[in-house]
Amino acid sequence: MATLLLTAVGTVFGGPLGGAIGALVGRQIDTAIIGGRRVEGPRLKDLTVQTSSYGSALPLHFGRMRAAGSVIWATELAEHKDTASSGKGRPSVTSYTYSSSFAVAVSSRPIAGIGRIWADGNLLRGADGALKVGGSLRIHAGHGDQDADPLMVQAEGAMRCPAYRGLAYVVFEDLELADYGNRIPSLTFEILADPADTSIAAIARAILPEAEITSLEHNLDGFSIDQGSAGDALAVIGEAVPIASSVSGGTLRLHSAEPVASTLPVQLPGPAAANKESRSSEIKASGWSRKREPLPRVRQCGVRYYDLARDYQPGLQRGIGRSEQGELQVIDLPAALTAAAAQALAGRASRRAARPADVISYRVTEIDPAIGPGAFVSIPIASGIWQVVQWEWQQDGVLLTLAATTAANAVAASAVGAYDPGRFNAAADLARTPTVLSAFALPWDGTGSGSTPAIYAAASGATAGWTGAALLADPGGDGGALASIGSTGRTRARLGRTAGILHPASPLLIDCRSALDVLLAGTDQVLHDASLSQMMLGANRARIGNEIAQFGSAVPLGGGLWRLSNWLRGRGGTEWAIGPHVINEPFVLIEDALVRLDAALIGDPAVTRIVALGLGDAAAVSVPIADPDATLRPLSPVHGTARRLSDGAISLGWVRRRLFHAASLERSRCFFARAKKTPFSRKTPKIAYSDRLN
Repeated sequence: MATLLLTAVGTVFGGPLGGAIGALVGRQIDTAIIGGRRVEGPRLKDLTVQTSSYGSALPLHFGRMRAAGSVIWATELAEHKDTASSGKGRPSVTSYTYSSSFAVAVSSRPIAGIGRIWADGNLLRGADGALKVGGSLRIHAGHGDQDADPLMVQAEGAMRCPAYRGLAYVVFEDLELADYGNRIPSLTFEILADPADTSIAAIARAILPEAEITSLEHNLDGFSIDQGSAGDALAVIGEAVPIASSVSGGTLRLHSAEPVASTLPVQLPGPAAANKESRSSEIKASGWSRKREPLPRVRQCGVRYYDLARDYQPGLQRGIGRSEQGELQVIDLPAALTAAAAQALAGRASRRAARPADVISYRVTEIDPAIGPGAFVSIPIASGIWQVVQWEWQQDGVLLTLAATTAANAVAASAVGAYDPGRFNAAADLARTPTVLSAFALPWDGTGSGSTPAIYAAASGATAGWTGAALLADPGGDGGALASIGSTGRTRARLGRTAGILHPASPLLIDCRSALDVLLAGTDQVLHDASLSQMMLGANRARIGNEIAQFGSAVPLGGGLWRLSNWLRGRGGTEWAIGPHVINEPFVLIEDALVRLDAALIGDPAVTRIVALGLGDAAAVSVPIADPDATLRPLSPVHGTARRLSDGAISLGWVRRRLFHAASLERSRCFFARAKKTPFSRKTPKIAYSDRLN
């Protein structure tokens, strides 16, 4: 702030030179108040950023982490054209889909594997290792002997395609892009860099292989380094887990700056008075002096981290600090942790930040050469464990600067307890399931001419992980040449098998006695009740065997099993199929999820089989078309009449609709029942049946 203000003032009074002088003075004031520039190591960042620029740094990953990658190779989008007809007299529909092949670098050190993959925040690859869309995946772990990817070699040539040894990358081949706006989505990967949790010592040895590492066995579930030097990375870790360093004999030594449970401090001898001039009269007289700083302004510390329980989303845990007013210091730690582990680190950091500095200047005349900066010692003049933070060789002794440390039992106690990481909307990870398919013809519904078979396909899966299937027609029914007839879409039809027997009943009455148990293909699917008025409007129509019936009551029995009752039977002219029914008959709810197929592409429905193939199908599913003549079958008689003839006979008649080729309807009146009866007789006349067409 002072830099901007003094620059403006200096420019007004002294021109450009005055502005430069004002900026220099203001920068010095800001530095004194705010502080100088800090060296920035790795920090938490947005998980959804994917790059593809030259010269960008490739990160080092340890343990388990979620991170974006860098696209290092890609092909042009491949266009796929599919034309399907919606039926006779309807326009054909041509759809275009796109796929792409590309490679994404994920780590500049070898990894053990790849777990889940997110595309635009949704799961592209689940925990079972299967992709949610069409395409294939290959993982190159980044070892020194890996071969070049065969697809990249084919596209670029063997002489122009490197093997990227030492670099872990993932290759997607023909990945379908329809779900991502026909573009390469922004990908993040669950990177399994190491088989198990990694320690800070393992991270330090990887980036400083010549250093001597001891007592840094604190485990992190994951850690990433994507910028800065090795010192910057260790400095970031040191904010949460203090690290002490020293150089002896040309070797860099790193160890924990806090005592651990197994720490055995070295006992120092008693302090020795100084013979000559000393910086402190206390040190000159007794050989030691103690100084305590006032309470720091920082009251509490928090740790920002990647939360394992929330799919590596950034989280914040606060430690327990002082109760009075003070500042919150946030440590950005690019590590994957549980909420309990992050809170333990935050608690330890809060105790360090809120504790006033307690320093002892301690003079000895003899010392173990192994004791250097960072060593833990105990002294006879004070209790607890002290750490050597500085030492100075003098003419008649060694002057040590000792700092108080937290007791080992207090550090261990902070890790006890369970902490709720919070709730979040996790991406659904549903396993791909095989396709359940049924194909059939339905009776004429009064629309159109009725001369073309109305053939439908019903497809579903056991779970919502079923994402649809391609539909094909096998005209010969022998698995020969297949013709594409469209797709099922992603909406699951409600179909299954009967688990009981539906007994015959009158199609003229509501059947309140019969009940039928039905096992749906999807255990998560539901059926609903319907009132009589809703049933009159077509609700809850179902195909059971070859009969179409409607149910008014649906009771769940668990596990996808439903008990259906309150029936209207023989609907749509299927009175002939009312009985007998058997167990394990197909059940299909007639609804909008059914797919109407183009009869012109199917051929003869009596011999054609419908084939479906989805992502969860190990082999194509093929079924015949049930009741292929249902649309062409004459409908039931209607418009019944009864009249008495002049000779006393009773004439019963109705309109029977019959379908001929060329879609013509012949309406004929059939007369049954000519019978004589005595005038004024109350007895029902006997009827002799005869049949003729008018």
